[in-house]
Amino acid sequence: MGDFYWYSLALIIFNFRLTKLFKTDKPAKYKNLPPSPPSIPIIGHLHLVKEPVHRTLQALSNKYGQILLLRCGSRTILLVSSPSAADECFTKNDVVFANRPRTQVGKLLHYNYSTEAVAPYGDLWRNHRRIMTLEIFLSSRLAMFSSVREGEIRLLLDQIVQSCNQGERKIELKSKFIELSFNVMMMIAGKRYFGEDAGDAKEAKKIRAVMRETVDLSGAANTGDFLPILQWVDFFWNEEEVYGVIKKDG
Repeated sequence: MGDFYWYSLALIIFNFRLTKLFKTDKPAKYKNLPPSPPSIPIIGHLHLVKEPVHRTLQALSNKYGQILLLRCGSRTILLVSSPSAADECFTKNDVVFANRPRTQVGKLLHYNYSTEAVAPYGDLWRNHRRIMTLEIFLSSRLAMFSSVREGEIRLLLDQIVQSCNQGERKIELKSKFIELSFNVMMMIAGKRYFGEDAGDAKEAKKIRAVMRETVDLSGAANTGDFLPILQWVDFFWNEEEVYGVIKKDG
């Protein structure tokens, strides 16, 4: 009797979540939507998103139009391929599109959506923007750290010249520009963590590992973000790994 009760309760909860997920009663103002490809129940258009993603989205745009509505699980995505429409999104309607989606990574890795990268549009976001404008991107602040940028660029050019003098026919610039960006940010705090002449080798290696793991986890696929009902059985996303990075970062 006890098992039957729990099975029945689980089935009721599952049906409730499923009904809520696919509830179709929408206000009239939401019925004039852009075109959308045929979808599959529950997963929506997730089956259409394949590698390379930008090629897939381009093909969908060519077939269905420059403004396209996609439903990936419980997430609704507006695909805009028109330059003029994209310009309107970021000018006339910038407030409408200013918000960020809530994800598990944003909740855990970004301290409950409190960092400037994932903060939702509102008082916190405006406060972040005000601080960054006044303390980082102000002309006087940029001029104050111009010597840091000039020094890092000079080191980069010296490395490129040295590589050429050693007979290297190809120089991989992508990683060097990434190192340049990180070193400019870190040198404001007085330390370099990237490149051949980085400071404390052990500490630099640790910092690079944490930053690499943070970037990888931020871009990792999390099925639970698109299908909330699978958050507890997500095989493609390791929550313990996120907590491990948080401990290292702390």
